[in-house]
Amino acid sequence: MKLTVVIVNYNVQHFLEQCLHSVEKALRKTSGEVWVVDNNSVDGSTAMVKNKFPWVHLVESKINLGFSKGNNLAIEKASGEYILLLNPDTLVEEDTFAKMVTFMDEHLDAGGLGVKMVDGQGHFLPESKRGLPTPAVAFYKIFGLAALFPKSKTFGKYHLGFLDKNKNHDIEILSGACMLLRKSVIEKVGMLDETFFMYGEDIDLSYRIVKAGFKNYYFADTRIIHYKGESTKKSSVNYVFVFYRAMIIFAKKHFSQKNASIFSVLINLAIYMRASIALVGRLISQIWLPLLDAALIYGAMFGIKNYYENVVKHNNHFFPDAFIEWEIPLFIAIWIAATYLCKGYRRDGQLFNIAKGIFIGTLIIITVYALLPESLRFSRIMLFAGAATSLISMYISRMLVHFALYQNLDVSFQRKKRIAIAGHKEEAQRVARILNLSYAKPIHTVFVSPNEHFGNDDFVGNLSQLAEIIAIHKIDEIIFCATDISTQNIIDHMTIAPSSTIDFKIAPPESLFIIGSSSVNSPGELYFIDINSINKLSNIKNKRTFDIVTSVILLLLTPVLVFAVKKPVSFLKNIYKVLQGKLSWVGYCQINVEISTLPIIKTGVLNPTELLKTRPTKNATIHRINTIYAKDYNIYSDLYIVLKGLKKLDQISLH
Repeated sequence: MKLTVVIVNYNVQHFLEQCLHSVEKALRKTSGEVWVVDNNSVDGSTAMVKNKFPWVHLVESKINLGFSKGNNLAIEKASGEYILLLNPDTLVEEDTFAKMVTFMDEHLDAGGLGVKMVDGQGHFLPESKRGLPTPAVAFYKIFGLAALFPKSKTFGKYHLGFLDKNKNHDIEILSGACMLLRKSVIEKVGMLDETFFMYGEDIDLSYRIVKAGFKNYYFADTRIIHYKGESTKKSSVNYVFVFYRAMIIFAKKHFSQKNASIFSVLINLAIYMRASIALVGRLISQIWLPLLDAALIYGAMFGIKNYYENVVKHNNHFFPDAFIEWEIPLFIAIWIAATYLCKGYRRDGQLFNIAKGIFIGTLIIITVYALLPESLRFSRIMLFAGAATSLISMYISRMLVHFALYQNLDVSFQRKKRIAIAGHKEEAQRVARILNLSYAKPIHTVFVSPNEHFGNDDFVGNLSQLAEIIAIHKIDEIIFCATDISTQNIIDHMTIAPSSTIDFKIAPPESLFIIGSSSVNSPGELYFIDINSINKLSNIKNKRTFDIVTSVILLLLTPVLVFAVKKPVSFLKNIYKVLQGKLSWVGYCQINVEISTLPIIKTGVLNPTELLKTRPTKNATIHRINTIYAKDYNIYSDLYIVLKGLKKLDQISLH
């Protein structure tokens, strides 16, 4: 056997599924096996692998072993001549494995091989090729000299910016995201050092390979997509500490005591600098909008106070200084705090949450106000005027922010996009349905054919015309259907398109999600059906109310509907059972797998698969549809399913 692919997974189910789809295609051109080591994920990763990729060797750890231990578990069991360490948040081209293996066969001095990596926007990732992080190299990196002079042979050694990214090179350090190793070399230099929990182990192993007399190569003749940092969210403070501490471990292991001490000082300095920047950045991101609201509300209330004093009371000193100095700021703090607790400051928040927060805050203020002595109760009119002002001010701030970001006044936190879906008609329509059921809800969607001769009015053009389609239809985002378009073709078009203004996403085969990356700083973005658990008390009541109201309406429409259904008697029995509470109009789709992890609901006459053109046959797909329905319940979903399945309201449920 030529190749063993090892993937260590931790709570990135969607990325892992897409990765395995691409790995499966790439293995068709070389003999190989795949090992997935799951580090005690809780997102359903292992169930997904078992159901959708039964040919994969799965190791289910009951604890989080970390990257090194997880890989070593599989390396010990590997049968391949070569071992590929691959991140779950990657996507390989169809000929990636064949090309990598061929290169290693032709270069017997090669101990390891890395490839050209691009992010989810098609941008080259500089960590595809790296130099040894000596104290001098680390200094240039930490203090920004490497960024200022990336192509310098002195300052640019960390990412070897002076080497052509489109040519193969002999390098020192490989990236653990995609690292092909000769098994005989691993047996000689040893496996991954388990002292490193995460990060640094790839640098350590690469350096040991070089010290043993072998070469590491950067291979530019194939590419992979790496949704950089999805497993660990590299903007987090925790990442800063874990990554740089790993660098200290490496320095103490391989450098002299003097150099290791210098390196440690530099790294500790970097830790505190980066951590401070991260904390300040997080604080600013959380408080800037509340501060903007506070300023607008205070300014508006100050104006109302002046108007009330000058025009209504004709007394410039009607309100004492205490009212301005502490009572208005206190009111504002309560309104903003209540809005925050009502989720009015969430990125996906709704304007209704703001109104709810202002209402609750006003009730709190009124309650406290009534307990204050008479001398401190300055004006109830100002209180209610302030509440109205707060609501209007917050709406205005959202309008200003939205206009600044998207140049329109569609007041919402989610930009409505113009999306092009590239794929054959049936798959493109399936992806469009996912979009319409997700939070994305594009304002304009067009279909792009993967073939030049498409001959169908449903398409606005083909992939060779992508630049023109983007310009004419003002496209914000392109979604590629992986079922119909090869990974190589996808990456080709990502690199050709004007990616500075276009987002890219990929819809894996038979998926209920669409995955992509807008930037390195926001590495992973998913479109999937919004979630709102079905076992919430309000949803339980809403679902029962819907069942009763729908049953009454169907009963009234029986003289018409008996002609629409094939079995009128069964239809009437279903109405009766739903009114009794023995059935629901919509429930889970029945499958032959355990679904005890889902909230228990009544058996349905219909199920969420009614929304699909053809009923899925794979248990894993059906189970995920049920899961999404359970986690995303709203009364409109049930209504839509019933309307789509009117002719099936007579079907006999397994009850």
